[in-house]
Amino acid sequence: MCKIFKISRNSYYRSKNYVPSDRDGKNRMLLSEIHRICERSKSTYGSPRITEELKAKGFKVSRSRVARLMKKHGIKAVRKKKFVVTTDSKHQYPVADNVLDRDFKATAAAQKWVSDITYLKPAQGWLYLTVIIDLFDRKVIGWSLSNGLKARQTIIAAWRMAVNNRMPCEGMIFHSDRGVQYASHAFVNIDPS
Repeated sequence: MCKIFKISRNSYYRSKNYVPSDRDGKNRMLLSEIHRICERSKSTYGSPRITEELKAKGFKVSRSRVARLMKKHGIKAVRKKKFVVTTDSKHQYPVADNVLDRDFKATAAAQKWVSDITYLKPAQGWLYLTVIIDLFDRKVIGWSLSNGLKARQTIIAAWRMAVNNRMPCEGMIFHSDRGVQYASHAFVNIDPS
């Protein structure tokens, strides 16, 4: 049987006659407490904070022991993603009313456009993607990728591409968040064509 499982006879008999040590029992008890702390913290605590909690509960443990047990059993803290604010709604510019009013259906092209700015984090730093979508066919008709949040880098560049791809019709609705890029004089006063 040892040949089939490719283990030595010595290993087989050692595992067969294995008696759990006092340390193994303590590790099992410690591990169940680590699982409880992880569950309560929604897996946001790493070994340093878990060690603090265990010590507060009366356990005599080191951070390295907790880290070793966590690593051995695949317990990892989940890191929160950094959030980058791309919308500055507290600015001095006037903002347009919400004319779209959650009516995302369009009966013709260039009737309703929507836009937003999102961020990407490649290795070299933050990049900002501005997208304009025509609600008629849900196609991206204009976009801009920039390393800054100025109106000329973001929405104006995307607007020019959108106008080149699809001319806006009379009375077109352009919907966006109330961010400073969309409310700025540079964008509000841009030639629609």
